[in-house]
Amino acid sequence: MLDETERSLHDALCVVRCLVKRRQLLPGGGAVEAELSLRLNEWARTLPGVQQLCVRMYAEALELIPYTLAENAGLSPLEIVTDLKLKHAQGEKLVGINVRQGCVSSMVDINVLQPLLVSSSAVKLATEAVMMILKIDDIVMCR
Repeated sequence: MLDETERSLHDALCVVRCLVKRRQLLPGGGAVEAELSLRLNEWARTLPGVQQLCVRMYAEALELIPYTLAENAGLSPLEIVTDLKLKHAQGEKLVGINVRQGCVSSMVDINVLQPLLVSSSAVKLATEAVMMILKIDDIVMCR
């Protein structure tokens, strides 16, 4: 239990550090990931062949974040994420998963916000990991 408390305190301090470094907030509850996924899918339609497939898969991977959030909250992830995607497609950019009510709603209205630096760092690290894997795969295929 002490280890879990220490980890939680460390996480909270990291969030505060992110806010001090960059004082900008984004809606939480998977809203950012849902919007990024939507925009990437739109962009993918303009790309040819393999590039389109790569961007679509990346967009699909981003959807796992709200899916996992819904699943961990004991909600029906398929139903919730489908509703979330629909709201974002209708232009409701601030909508995320409200785990307390078991539905999707505006994250700003219920004060569920996250530091910009947390989201941008996560996307940057995930992108770098994918690029490393693709480079390794490229090297293996060349041999």
